[in-house]
Amino acid sequence: MSAAAAQPRGSEFRELGCYGLAGHATDPHVLLGEARTAEELGLGTLFLSERFNTKEAFTLAAAAGAVTTGLHICTAATNHNTRHPLVTAAGAMTLHRLTRGRYSLGLGRGFDALFDVIGLPRITSAQIRDAADIYRRLWRGDTVLGHDGPAGKYPLLQLDPSYDENIPLTLTAIGPNTLRLAGEVADSVVLHTFFTDDTTARAVRAIRAAAEEAGRDPAGIRIWSVLAVVDDTQGETARLRKLVGRLGTYLQGYGDILVRVNGWDPRVLADFRAHPLVTGAGGALDAVADPQTLAAVEELLPAEWLAASATGTPAHCATRIGDQFRAGVDGVVLHGNTPTELKPVLDAWREHRDPRDPARSSVEK
Repeated sequence: MSAAAAQPRGSEFRELGCYGLAGHATDPHVLLGEARTAEELGLGTLFLSERFNTKEAFTLAAAAGAVTTGLHICTAATNHNTRHPLVTAAGAMTLHRLTRGRYSLGLGRGFDALFDVIGLPRITSAQIRDAADIYRRLWRGDTVLGHDGPAGKYPLLQLDPSYDENIPLTLTAIGPNTLRLAGEVADSVVLHTFFTDDTTARAVRAIRAAAEEAGRDPAGIRIWSVLAVVDDTQGETARLRKLVGRLGTYLQGYGDILVRVNGWDPRVLADFRAHPLVTGAGGALDAVADPQTLAAVEELLPAEWLAASATGTPAHCATRIGDQFRAGVDGVVLHGNTPTELKPVLDAWREHRDPRDPARSSVEK
């Protein structure tokens, strides 16, 4: 048997991942089939975002881990302030052992406006740093006594003194402060959709520089870009919803930071948000707008903003995946699709990539 044939299922595209229950999914049972399909197609990692409806992160991760054997599972992301640290640490430990080491706990900053409404404290870098240290100590079997720090005040925290586990911590990052934090404390980093290639390259440099300054191995941090993908086999309606609708939704919610990190014109964002198509949408554009509305919304967005994605033929999408690796990332999350929808692009990437070094395309050899 060849070395390639001997590799476990799920390892062919270990450099690629996708999200489970992409978009505004409401039936979590669908995730079971998606996880199996992702593994069958050879994707390396399944990422799971969290929403306070039917997308509770630990439940989904357990389900995905239970129906797969080689697929890695990562929450990208949950928030440290929504659970007691013992609950989060125990959940991660349970998933780590359930999946035989295939799980990574992913944290993020979340949304200040949401936390204000539901009565939770806004998240700071100091809190994330403190929470990460608590989790790692608990996973190593430490007893945390009399803790009084940014993440909270806890008289006694302990899981099991016999534990000695290394569970990877992932941090989602957009802005410069979080990128630096990721380099200092995270094992892997998930960037954001609709980063330009230049923004992605700058983010990679910022993360690795922060790691080096912190005395860590810069190459030891795995950095994932998130690439919106909608190839032309899916049709125009899908392109409008997954590209125009999704970018429009981000701009509705937290467009300021996305525009700032990309160096885009904030006046365009202000005009976009003030337009009647947006003010009268009645919700997230990718969830409520019809194709005709999305086609009109597209006229409000500069072409260069929408170009921070992968569209067109599957072969062109494969080229755009290669662009991500040339920007310096270690993995690419193919965003906005079910695993089945990604098959044409995966077939094209198989022909495009160098199997010995996915960061290089076959045309570069």
